Amino acid sequence: MFAWWGRVVVRARWAVLAAAAALVVLGATWGAGVFGELTGGGFDDPASESSRTAQRITAELGRQGADVIVLWSSDTATVDQPAFREPVTRTVAGLRGRPAVTGVTTWYDSPAPALVATDRRATYALIRLAGADDDARAAQFEALRPALDAPGLRTEVGGTVAFQHFATTQTTEDITRAETLSMPVLLVLLVLIFGGLVAATTPLLIGGLAILGAFVAVRLVNLVTDVSIFAINVITLIGLGMAVDYALFVVSRFREELGAGHDTATAIRRTMATAGRTVLVSGLTVALALASLLIFPQAFLRSMGLGGVAAVLVAMLAALTVLPALLAVLGHRIDAVRVPLPWRRRATGAGPAAAGAGGAWARIARSVMRRPVRYLVGVAVLLAVLATPFLRITFGGFDERVLPADAAPRVVAERIAGEFPGGQVAPIDVLVSGAPAYAARGLADRIAAVPGVTGVQVTAQRAESTLLSVSYPGEPTGDVAQRVVRDLRALPAPSGGEVLVGGRPGADRDLLDSLGDRLPWMALLMAGATLLLLFLAFGSVVLPVKAVLMNLVSIGASFGVMVWIFQDGHLAGPLGFTPTGFIEPSNPILMLAVLFGLATDYEVFLLSRVREEWDRTGDNTGAVAAGLQHTGRIITAAALLLIIVVAGFTTGGMSYIKLIGVGMIVGIVVDATLVRALLVPATMRLLGRWNWWAPGPLARVHRRYGLRETGTGDQARAAARVARQRDSARVAE
Repeated sequence: MFAWWGRVVVRARWAVLAAAAALVVLGATWGAGVFGELTGGGFDDPASESSRTAQRITAELGRQGADVIVLWSSDTATVDQPAFREPVTRTVAGLRGRPAVTGVTTWYDSPAPALVATDRRATYALIRLAGADDDARAAQFEALRPALDAPGLRTEVGGTVAFQHFATTQTTEDITRAETLSMPVLLVLLVLIFGGLVAATTPLLIGGLAILGAFVAVRLVNLVTDVSIFAINVITLIGLGMAVDYALFVVSRFREELGAGHDTATAIRRTMATAGRTVLVSGLTVALALASLLIFPQAFLRSMGLGGVAAVLVAMLAALTVLPALLAVLGHRIDAVRVPLPWRRRATGAGPAAAGAGGAWARIARSVMRRPVRYLVGVAVLLAVLATPFLRITFGGFDERVLPADAAPRVVAERIAGEFPGGQVAPIDVLVSGAPAYAARGLADRIAAVPGVTGVQVTAQRAESTLLSVSYPGEPTGDVAQRVVRDLRALPAPSGGEVLVGGRPGADRDLLDSLGDRLPWMALLMAGATLLLLFLAFGSVVLPVKAVLMNLVSIGASFGVMVWIFQDGHLAGPLGFTPTGFIEPSNPILMLAVLFGLATDYEVFLLSRVREEWDRTGDNTGAVAAGLQHTGRIITAAALLLIIVVAGFTTGGMSYIKLIGVGMIVGIVVDATLVRALLVPATMRLLGRWNWWAPGPLARVHRRYGLRETGTGDQARAAARVARQRDSARVAE
């Protein structure tokens, strides 16, 4: 099948390249319009109690709470003096005349003590905006922002809408800067890896095509369902990373086949029969790992899954169609514009794929084959040490501390918490529905007796609906707030009424519960897809199980380092973030899907070459050693290139972007070095022939439906001969 595909692409190369050019034009024009079509937010479960509470409050009482908090302060005047009061009242009067503003609450209208700082040199206003959803209110805020400044006073703007607007803007800037920094470095490294400019540019071309093609795919999906703007982040990361990986693997094998004396058409056919098959298996496995994010109800995670799946599939298809078509046109000119490098091998086929009896990877392979137990134990102990901090992970919702220290929404939240009485800007909302006012007041008395509750007040009432605001000590993401939410939900409702508990602490509690409920299903989907695809690719039930276990070991080590840095606060100064003492749970889930897919990607690269040698020789030890020799440089080069893509994320201002960047870098380094280069070969050496074992019925399934490397005649004959020899050996035993 794969060799046949190589012949088809060679014959239709110009048509394929024309279609690719059309996709580039479509992606750069219509596809790029996806930026204006995607939505923001999407962090809540629509079916959760907190979401239903917010919906019912709006339906029964009208929109409550504040979208924007405007903090005015002065170094000289107090809120009582004309120099302070007059600019604020003029600003507020102007705001109330705007259609975008549906409500403004200030200390001058309602002299609540909580609205004035203890030194009386600052006050804040609570502003409610028009708009049916977060995106509409964000647009209103952007237009309204200049009108919030009070002349002569220091103005700082926070609140939910301001936080989301700043986070989205900062994240976009971080991603753009990361891409700007990574692309030149990628090109330089590719030149060093391939030794030539033409070969080095092919992975970047495929990467650009993957990103633009994914933009088109996501915009098409957005016509059917809402997609979050955060899908763009994963498209640029995964699309470029996977495209570079696949192009590196295909181009390296193509150059190796040319170096073996084959003509261009034959080299492409043999490349598709081997590297092409590997790219297909890897692409499907990574895409299915990312598709596991689709089971979560949060639009944020679903959108990340959609964007990642689109990017991987487009990168895979481009590597299987456009890239071989381009190689068919280039032929031996793939080595044109050579860059003189003193360490470059002069041997034919030099590059990442070149592997002979010598070289560093050959020495590593021989060493691992001679001492597999030592390597197995040593690496396992080191990975266990790295993973240990993960055992004490603590989850919590994100807050303003994910922003840079000087970001206005964070400054507002911290100043209100430290300078104002109560310091509470995120109360727990309790909606009492279908009960008279006296029953709601009775519930308020019971709420006041709940441990951890510091105050209860009625903030809105209409007919038989009452909204209570419950205050508590500490942070909305803290243990006290979470415990109060659980206790309030356990209280019996008034006779004939219904009680719903929400607000920001309630949303955090619901997020943790929702993710925890679906996490086992996500793990089952990822593991099941990996087991099935690797069995179809390699005909073994042992290797897929081992691959899943190796992936978990690798990810566990990276998660341990993530907890040690971001939860415990180590390296907070050099990395420039504020530790919170907990990890926001959606970040590890996203990293789990991405790292599991990447780990499987590297596993497929290694096992494909090992299986090829095993089919050719029937010698397990020799096959493992040869597979490591041939793929070691490719895997480490691919990992290095992906690290460059990810490294820019660590320079951003958002701490959760830093967390994803650092966590992925650690995971990639651990997986590409300790796991794939040492642990996997050592375990395969110890397992011996059991690596390739499958029960008889499953072996027959693989022979009939498996994704086998039988694309070239000599490979097929060699594999059949070795298989007959193995069968004869089993009969003799």
